[in-house]
Amino acid sequence: MIKIFVLLLCLFFLSDSGLVNGSSSKHEKIGVFELKKGDLSLKVTNWGASIVSLILPDKYGKLGDVILGYDSLKDYTNDTTYFGATVGRVANRIGGAQFTLNGVHYKLVANEGNNTLHGGSRGFSDVLWKVGSYQRDAKNPSITFTYSSFDGEQGFPGDVLVSVSYILSEKNHLAIVMKAKALNKATPVNLANHAYWNLGGQNSGNILDEVVQIFASKITPVDSKLIPTGKFASVKGTPYDFLKPQVVGSRINKLASTKGYDINYVLDGDKKFKLAAIVKDKKSGRVLELYTNAPGLQFYTGNYINDVKGKGGFVYQSHAGLCLESQAFPDSVNHPNFPSTIVTPEKPYKHFMLFKFSTS
Repeated sequence: MIKIFVLLLCLFFLSDSGLVNGSSSKHEKIGVFELKKGDLSLKVTNWGASIVSLILPDKYGKLGDVILGYDSLKDYTNDTTYFGATVGRVANRIGGAQFTLNGVHYKLVANEGNNTLHGGSRGFSDVLWKVGSYQRDAKNPSITFTYSSFDGEQGFPGDVLVSVSYILSEKNHLAIVMKAKALNKATPVNLANHAYWNLGGQNSGNILDEVVQIFASKITPVDSKLIPTGKFASVKGTPYDFLKPQVVGSRINKLASTKGYDINYVLDGDKKFKLAAIVKDKKSGRVLELYTNAPGLQFYTGNYINDVKGKGGFVYQSHAGLCLESQAFPDSVNHPNFPSTIVTPEKPYKHFMLFKFSTS
């Protein structure tokens, strides 16, 4: 089943779907769009190309929403937690909000101290995307959002056409396909989905009892500002070791400086498409498997969520959800030993995620 699905996604990758319609979204209106297949129901919005909700059955057949978020679209436009958002032009952090490319020094908008986080103060999560296509009644329901990022946006060079597609391909499968095409200049691109998952249900409390397995033997250690040092470190013998399934909260108190997990994992294996992580919620029986072609995975446990009023009036607190952000390594543009994030007109960007859900 996975092999067949990968073939379908390869065909999707090879197409120019989403990139040929990258015109301005200035006439678009913010809205919510639903995709349904079997018991799985996905809602997304063109504000930030964001996931609003994902409803799945638990082991008893009871449906529940496993994505943190808001009731009101207005709340998404004022969001500072990146709930469900597509983040970019460069996800994660760029140290000193600057980099040099092809002999040109670029100064970016700093929005986390002296550093740039998730593309700057107005990254891709804070703009209105165009609805490129919406096939809600297809065998594999899908929607594609497009955005035209202009030369100099938040300090980044070059015009870039970007697309994000959400596809319900098989029973309880959600695929996310991200593409970017540089039109006239080389530029860094690193897109990620910033959904906060709680498999017990978005209003069930925290994720400290969920069991996580991450298929990575190394991390990219960071300084006090969460900027990578450029080195690699083994997870063996540390709280970051999830090579075998571990309860999220079992060692989290050893990470006092960050109040929890917020680190990039170097995914194991040479396969272009690999299993990155598995999450299990014992009470509901829900299981999430994430496959990706990205080299890294940011594991974040919602450490700084505090009194955020979410869906149905439920108030989210620290560790209310966890993020599994498949990505290039943070600050790659300033570390030549990291996999390159540079996209050119001849070398487009493609990022694929498959979330496979089940119960046990």
